Amino acid sequence: MFYRYEIKNNGKEEILYLYLTMSYEFSKELGLKADDKELTRRTTNFIKNNSIDFNGNKVYLVIDGIVVKTLDLKKENPIEVLRMTNPKYDNKSLVTIKTEDQIVTQITLKDYLLGVLATNAISNLELTTLKALCVLYRTYAYKQMKEKEYINVSNQFQLYKPISYYKLLWSNNYQENYNKLEKAVNDTNCEFVSYEGEYILPFIHITNNTRTDTSFDYPYLEQRVSLWDYESPYYLEIKKYNYKELATLLKVSSKDIKEMKITEISKNNHISKMKIGDKTFTGESFKNLLHLKSTDINIIINPTYIKVITKGWGNNLGLSQFGANEIAKVGCSYVDIIKYYFPKVTVKRYI
Repeated sequence: MFYRYEIKNNGKEEILYLYLTMSYEFSKELGLKADDKELTRRTTNFIKNNSIDFNGNKVYLVIDGIVVKTLDLKKENPIEVLRMTNPKYDNKSLVTIKTEDQIVTQITLKDYLLGVLATNAISNLELTTLKALCVLYRTYAYKQMKEKEYINVSNQFQLYKPISYYKLLWSNNYQENYNKLEKAVNDTNCEFVSYEGEYILPFIHITNNTRTDTSFDYPYLEQRVSLWDYESPYYLEIKKYNYKELATLLKVSSKDIKEMKITEISKNNHISKMKIGDKTFTGESFKNLLHLKSTDINIIINPTYIKVITKGWGNNLGLSQFGANEIAKVGCSYVDIIKYYFPKVTVKRYI
C-alpha cells in the first residue's frame, strides 16, 4: 500500500508521513473518495504490521510529493496507553514459573509467551490471530504475577512447554514457525486486556457450536454469534461405545445406561447435569470421563451401542480460535478480534 514512510518532529509532536504513488490503485481510490474511517483502519494496520515505532497521532498521506490527506489517529486508536516506570511488564522481563513437579524457575516473559503460543494455538493460524491470542495469554501472565508472583505452567487457561520442545515436532519448519510466533510476541509487547481496571481471565476455546456462552461469574463474557465455526474441522465429533465400555468409563451399571437422563441444559444447548442410575454427573465431568471435546452433547441409545455426538471443542467461553482466524482473514485487526469476543473490555499497553 505505502512504499515508504518517514517520521518527523515539528518541535511539538511526531508526524508520520506515508508515501504513495498514483500508479498504485489505492492512491486512485484516495483521490476519488476519501473515506476517513477506512483510511484510518488501513493506516493503523500498516503501522502495526510493520512495527513502526510511532507515538504521535497525526498522519500525512503523500501522493507523488503532495500531501493530500491528514488523519488524526487519536480518536481511532483502539489501544489505551499507560505510562509505567517499572520495567517488569516488558517481553525481556523475568517471570517466575512453577512446573508440574513444583520446580520453580525464572524465564523471560517472551520465552514464556512463545512456549504458550506453541502449545495452545492450533496450526496454520494467521499472524493477526496469534497476536490476539498473545495479548490474552500475556494478560494471564500479568494477572498471575500480580496475584501470586508466579505462574503455574499447567492451568485451565493455558499450558506451557518450552519452545525448544517443538524442534523435533516442527523439524521441517521450526524456524518459520518460531519467527511467526516471535513476531506476534514482539508486535504486541506490553499489551493486555482489562475490564474495569482489572486483568481479565483469558477464556479461549478452539471452536464452538456457532455461539459463545455468557457467564454470570464473569461479566465481560457475553454470548457472541460465531457462525464461522460451522466450517471448522473441529465442529463435530462422533464417538461410539458399547454398553460395557461406557459403564466402565462412567463407573455405573450397564443396565442403568439405557435410562440415562439429561436433567439440566444451558441456553446454548450445553449439558449442565445428567443422571445415570443414582449417580449425577455435571456436563463437565461427563465430558472429561469420556474424553469429549465439549459439553454440547447429543446421545443416541441403540440396543447394542451408544453414540455420543459433540459440537465444538473447548469451554465455549470467550474467543474461538477458528472463528477469530476467519475474522482475521477478512482484514480485521487483532484488537478488533478481541473486542468482538470480549465486547466490554479495553485493550491497553504499558510504555
